[in-house]
Amino acid sequence: MVFKRLRRAMGVGGPSVRTVLASPDCRPGGHLEGRVQLVGGDHPVRVSHLALVLVTRVGVESGDSGYDTTQEFGRRQVAGAFGLDPGQRYEVPFRFEVPWETPLTDLYGQHLPGMTMGLRTELGVARAVDQGDLGPVTVHPLPAQERLLAALLRLGFRFAGAGVERGHLYGVRQTLPFYQEIEFRPAPRYAQAINQLEVTFVTDPHRMEVVLELDKRASRLTAGRDAFARFTVDHQTADRTDWPAQLDAWLRQSLSHPFTG
Repeated sequence: MVFKRLRRAMGVGGPSVRTVLASPDCRPGGHLEGRVQLVGGDHPVRVSHLALVLVTRVGVESGDSGYDTTQEFGRRQVAGAFGLDPGQRYEVPFRFEVPWETPLTDLYGQHLPGMTMGLRTELGVARAVDQGDLGPVTVHPLPAQERLLAALLRLGFRFAGAGVERGHLYGVRQTLPFYQEIEFRPAPRYAQAINQLEVTFVTDPHRMEVVLELDKRASRLTAGRDAFARFTVDHQTADRTDWPAQLDAWLRQSLSHPFTG
């Protein structure tokens, strides 16, 4: 009896959890659907809650250095308290709403280097929380995001990578404690002035803020520095703009001024 109590205290013989997604593909502001499947262990338990949470890798700056860590966001509880008998099978269907500011992981069927995204199942039993395996999730761009990224490619920019940084952008309303930077190598027409271009989207149901950060090359007269451009795009009207021409104008303006809003 004592041995059984020790096993239970250590989580041995507890319920097993498996999350099955109808599809791992989604977009910001969209949803993931699926089922959480539980099978009771060798003793009855009282489940306090069942939750789902998105997880991504985030870079954190600390003084002159930095490190990567995992960041949970978009948590949703999909079931409250219930009992689970030994061997009992229990299934919970869910519809998980994906936050609008969720970072992108793929574009045109290609994974963005540096990006990690997954959905984790959290099971609360006996005042302990069991965090299950991370199921991979693929986040595709919204139509407006895709149009802007496609315009940069048409201008001659090339993907260099992507990453997520903890923090908040100045002057931009964020609901999540981090933001994504999608990095591009410069197009030939800008190569003498730019080392790298970083694009950030901060999106809500109606519009998105677009932040362009340009790493400007040093010259004989000036040191290299960053320049920024920020503008707002409505989802409903994004297809009415000549984005290659518009982005070219903003980039040229940003190269001649330290900041444009």
